[in-house]
Amino acid sequence: MSDQRTTDPLDRSSRVYVAGHRGLVGSAVWRALTAAGFSDLVGRTSSELDLLDRDRVFDFFADVRPRHVVLAAAKVGGIMANATYPVDFLSANLRIQVNVMDAAREYGVERLMFLGSSCIYPKLAPQPIKEEYLLTGHLEPTNDAYAIAKIAGILQVQAVRRQYGLPWISAMPTNLYGPGDNFSPEGSHVLPALIRRYDEARLAAVPSVTNWGSGAPRREFLHVDDMASAVLHLLDHYDGAAQVNVGTGEDLTIKELAAIVAETVGYRGEIAWDRSKPDGTLRKLLDVSVLRETGWAPTIGLREGIASTVEWYRANVTGLRV
Repeated sequence: MSDQRTTDPLDRSSRVYVAGHRGLVGSAVWRALTAAGFSDLVGRTSSELDLLDRDRVFDFFADVRPRHVVLAAAKVGGIMANATYPVDFLSANLRIQVNVMDAAREYGVERLMFLGSSCIYPKLAPQPIKEEYLLTGHLEPTNDAYAIAKIAGILQVQAVRRQYGLPWISAMPTNLYGPGDNFSPEGSHVLPALIRRYDEARLAAVPSVTNWGSGAPRREFLHVDDMASAVLHLLDHYDGAAQVNVGTGEDLTIKELAAIVAETVGYRGEIAWDRSKPDGTLRKLLDVSVLRETGWAPTIGLREGIASTVEWYRANVTGLRV
């Protein structure tokens, strides 16, 4: 972190493009920027702007000329999706990142925030995981293609800093959840998958629910509105080449998480575990001391966050991605 510097807060009247503004993270960032007084936010849906189309991305930046960019657009999915379609995750994410960052540099974007994932770190990294552990070991095989794409994004940010001197930065969130999440049976991550599974089991009075794996792996979860708060905080206060971990600094087992979700949705049946299914990395807890030193801390507790997410899910279940 030798080049870490402080920076002036963003001008709230400047134009900010949020790439992926309809997704879980992007929509939360949009809410946070709006609440903070940003008056010129720009977003495009995938049907309006295909970020895989390099020419269209360059035309967009030439026309809109954002001063700042939050790159939250990505192709994402759970363990099964990543393991089954690695080419899709690698190719799509590399193209999205390169297209947006090349166009941003070409058209004078001053500050860019690239958002990645904690899966960038080695499978057997010491716990909690420090930023400096990047590229020190083998990745988790079930999502290595996605991880490599995100690592490439970090390196592109660092290369832009070296070659062009621009104060672009990267942040690596832990497991995120909240309103706008993907609750689809095939593509969701563990927490929204559990919410949907248990709520459907409650409604159908199913006597038992079987989850993948042993339930022993430990995971850290951060509400997406806390993530968005951290994004704005870093844009306002942080300028360094190293990616910044964003999380709570606390974890729990998947079995403990499942029990909290079942209690929250009101499911009273038996919880079973299918040990023939993969667990993935046994523990993944981020060291968030760098972020804490900048003066930021999360405010939404896990039980509170799960309860509000269940409420959002039930209010929007008929229109969710399937």
